[in-house]
Amino acid sequence: MNPYPEIARELRRARRILFITGAGISADSGLPTYRGLGGLYEERTTDDGYSIEEALSGEMMATRPEVTWKYLLEIERNCRGARPNLAHEVIARLDGEAREAIVYTQNVDGLHAAAGSRKIIEIHGNLHHLSCPRCRFRTRVDSYAGLADPPLCPRCLAPIRPDVVLFGEALPAAALLALDDALAAGVDLVFSIGTTSLFPYIAEPVVLASAAGIPTVEINPAETGVSARVRHVVRAGAAEAMGRIWHALLAEGG
Repeated sequence: MNPYPEIARELRRARRILFITGAGISADSGLPTYRGLGGLYEERTTDDGYSIEEALSGEMMATRPEVTWKYLLEIERNCRGARPNLAHEVIARLDGEAREAIVYTQNVDGLHAAAGSRKIIEIHGNLHHLSCPRCRFRTRVDSYAGLADPPLCPRCLAPIRPDVVLFGEALPAAALLALDDALAAGVDLVFSIGTTSLFPYIAEPVVLASAAGIPTVEINPAETGVSARVRHVVRAGAAEAMGRIWHALLAEGG
């Protein structure tokens, strides 16, 4: 059965859409589907003998920032130069005068913003935003090329860090509040794209929407934690699926 025409009809009826995205949406941009921040280290320890969870933890950043930065720099090198793909671009185009698209993403790569999405909740932060824990200096960088290891704050010379959620750290309160506000305002269509939905704060919006009778769509090559709860399941990559949905929407009259 071809699910795309029916999903396109759901989109035509929708006025506020929540897109929940994970690493799978950036796979077609050439990014690895990381385990947390460090899928480059799946099933093995780092060169320093730590697990990636230890190396990329808040505790390690506080006590041995040079270890954490070693792997942040390696991860960023593997992401450098990546551009938004068709899935990012379609989501951005769906946000306009007739409908509102809210992006709730686990990704730290900034590709949704690069594609032109305006309403983005980055629940795990953004790799390109840096700040100093000591003096609160903040800056944005396009790449980590040329950064010291670890980079130091230009004001107080303390090690700075990216504004991302490291292992063992709490989720940002502002992002959680933004999600609560979006859900309280109401949505009439929910997409889950490229995420395994293992974390409750990722699965819950889908589960709540399904229980309330709100249409839900999952795009993922494999079964996930919410597959049994969604109305429309698409077993495909994000770029392929969103491209087909876009063409079906155009065929339906936009």
